[in-house]
Amino acid sequence: MPATAFALALGAAFLHASWNLLLARARDPEAATAVALVAAVAVFAPVAAATWELDRRVWPYLAATAVLELAYFALLGAAYRRAELSFVYPISRGLAPVLVLVVGTVALGSGAGGAQAAGVVLVGAGVLLVRGLGGPRGAADAALALTIASCIAAYTLVDDRGIEHAGAILYLELAMIPAAVGYAAGLLALGGRPRIRAELRPAPALAGILSFVAYVLVLEALERASPAPVAAVRETSVVIATALAAPLLGERVARSRLAGAALVVAGIALLGL
Repeated sequence: MPATAFALALGAAFLHASWNLLLARARDPEAATAVALVAAVAVFAPVAAATWELDRRVWPYLAATAVLELAYFALLGAAYRRAELSFVYPISRGLAPVLVLVVGTVALGSGAGGAQAAGVVLVGAGVLLVRGLGGPRGAADAALALTIASCIAAYTLVDDRGIEHAGAILYLELAMIPAAVGYAAGLLALGGRPRIRAELRPAPALAGILSFVAYVLVLEALERASPAPVAAVRETSVVIATALAAPLLGERVARSRLAGAALVVAGIALLGL
């Protein structure tokens, strides 16, 4: 993996953990997500317009990633409303690279070595520690986190091809516009106007801007390296976010959950080999 791609993916990890912490600490994570998406699209629209250059072959990829991004943010907002970040984040972000590897191995015919197999085992063990071993406890929240992971894996694979046909900022802006409009419109249709108005604050807007910058860094990294190692480095945000959930969100992060997050990152590192 080139050093530039590594630095871009690592920077994205820090920013990704930051904006998730901002959304998770909001009084209404779903309304805060709507504010974040609209703010990100509005702030980067002039930059995208100034760098307008794309190949018409990009449109199928943009359509697919817009749907996936909308689903991702809708699920994420719902997850942070009902479960702790230190539970949702390690599972969803940890399983995503595993799914990328599985799709690459099964559907796309790429190989998987012993290190990657060991990585899958470590991620699985880490997810079990994060979830806890107490029977069906948190099963619905874990299923929600798994669905989020599926969205992440899907748009990572789509964007790896789509970014070949447009610049990173323009590509993400065009993908995020329908996601932002769709999410905000859906919340408004459900009577969420007062909820959105209550979250018109600097923190959700900053979260949106950070999320945009973080994914631009990821897209730039994907232009320089294959998706598996990029996803692996990016997911070091798992430990960052889990460790900060206690001091910033007041969550009771047990040692087993923190250890699970560390195992997830170790497994992801092996997946990137």
